[in-house]
Amino acid sequence: MVDIVDAATRSRMMAGIRGKDTGPEVTLRRAMHARGFRYRLHVRSMPGRPDLVFPRYKAVVFVHGCFWHRHEGCRYATSPATRSEFWAEKFATNLARDRNNEERLRAAGWRIAVVWECALKRSIDEVVEQLSRWLLSPSHERLEL
Repeated sequence: MVDIVDAATRSRMMAGIRGKDTGPEVTLRRAMHARGFRYRLHVRSMPGRPDLVFPRYKAVVFVHGCFWHRHEGCRYATSPATRSEFWAEKFATNLARDRNNEERLRAAGWRIAVVWECALKRSIDEVVEQLSRWLLSPSHERLEL
C-alpha cells in the first residue's frame, strides 16, 4: 500500500504528534481533578516520566496511545503498510521501554495504572470511577483500563 500523502506532508504530520499534554491525557487530568485528586505531571526524575503522579497514593498513571504503545486487540493499533521493518522496530523499542520503566517504578514501590486512549473515547466516567477506586484501595496490582 502506498502512503496517501507526500513525504513532506507525512513528516509534518508526524512532527506534530505530542509526547505530553495530549487530548486523552488532558481529558483524564480534568476529570480526576474534578473528583478532588491532586497530582504532579511528567515528573522528570521518575522512569518514563509518568503522565500523572499521585504521591499521596504512591501511584502513577500512564495515558497510552493505542497506536504507539500497541494496545493488543484494539482497532487503533494499526500498523503502517509502508516501511514495515522500521515500524516493527519502533514499536518493539517502545514496548521494551514501557516494560523497563514499569519494572523500575515497581522496584521503587510505586503502583502503576495504564489508561488506554480508546477507553477514554468509550467512557471517561467509567475510567475515572475505576481509577478512583484503585487509587483509594491498598491494591498493588497493575491497573489497565
